[in-house]
Amino acid sequence: MAARGSKSAQERTQAERARLHAARSDWHQGQIRRRIRDNTIAGIVGGLLVVAAIASQVVHAQVTVPEPSPTPTVEPSAPPAPSDSPTSEPTPSETPAE
Repeated sequence: MAARGSKSAQERTQAERARLHAARSDWHQGQIRRRIRDNTIAGIVGGLLVVAAIASQVVHAQVTVPEPSPTPTVEPSAPPAPSDSPTSEPTPSETPAE
């Protein structure tokens, strides 16, 4: 009788191990599917953000008025202002005549 009970216990432990293995395998496959789904969603959302940023910049560039380009003036420049300080001019000096 001990042999029958022992064999039944082995079958139960093997069945329990098989059940746990199947449950872990299913959980692992679910994790892989979730990661693939999350990465796909993140890629699509990221792509949409980049497209929206580019579209926003294009619309902003089209809506705003560009600055006018400067045009050169033909007016003559002002003459230099006279300075108040005296200019150094040579002063006559007396040289002895020989």
